[in-house]
Amino acid sequence: MTLWLAERTVPSPPPLPDLSPRLPALPALAPYRAAVAELVAEISECPETDTECAEHILGRRLDDDDIAAVLEATPDGWDGTTAKLLFEIRNFEPSTGNSTGTLAALVRIAMLAQIDAVWWGRAPTYQQDSDVRSSAELIDLDQLDRAGRLRFSYRHQAATLLTRAARSAERRALPGRSPRTAGLALAKARPQTVAWLNQLADEFAQVAPAGTPPLWVTSLARSVSHQRHLKALGYVALLPSSHCVGYAADIEMRWYRKFHAHRLLRGLLLDRQRAGEVNVVDEGQAWHVCLSPDIVADPGRVPRPRQGG
Repeated sequence: MTLWLAERTVPSPPPLPDLSPRLPALPALAPYRAAVAELVAEISECPETDTECAEHILGRRLDDDDIAAVLEATPDGWDGTTAKLLFEIRNFEPSTGNSTGTLAALVRIAMLAQIDAVWWGRAPTYQQDSDVRSSAELIDLDQLDRAGRLRFSYRHQAATLLTRAARSAERRALPGRSPRTAGLALAKARPQTVAWLNQLADEFAQVAPAGTPPLWVTSLARSVSHQRHLKALGYVALLPSSHCVGYAADIEMRWYRKFHAHRLLRGLLLDRQRAGEVNVVDEGQAWHVCLSPDIVADPGRVPRPRQGG
């Protein structure tokens, strides 16, 4: 069972049952994920930049029962969410900053993100970075790290020219020593998110090959304003976002290929998705995870998954 860090750090957040009366009945997610996989496979047959082809396929498939059930349960309902999805497709522009690279990847990420929206899209969000910094619901990772209470690794975003130059020199001198990622803009997270990541990090350390670095987390709590900033840079940064509620994390994946550990990490994440603990989205270099309301409310309700590979 996950041990909450909140007991000795900050007061627990409001109990989840206070939110449940406003949530619709949760639709079946396994059929939705299967339908999304079929949709993505179909869109992958479109020419790489043919947004009209992708838009046509998406518009035709959004009425499918397994897909419509989830979209209807989002805060914007089927109509509003469908309009947003079609807008994302219509305005897709591949770029070096884009985390998707292809239309099919964009569709996969946007569609699976709707599960996060069903779970947390109605919860209050952190609007500005100052809201993240001052929130009593979030804990400081630096304090936990100094106290030896973190099992995973992270680093701060380079905030000065000197720091950026040092990072650049490190990449040249020691390529592959750490993931090529910007780092955390704000090292803040929900106690539940940290506790779940600690548990995953312990499990990963047990099964990974000798010499594999600890689990590396590339993103945690964000503000809505920061999410919009990422969107302006060309990243797929959708709203609503579970990052802006504090129940999401991005976990480095591609870097672990050099240690032959990426398949083990992928297996652990998918095991936990099958157990109902998280929603998992392959975003390329990093994989996004969002804690489910069940695991946030009571981690004992979801059995610990078997170790996977």
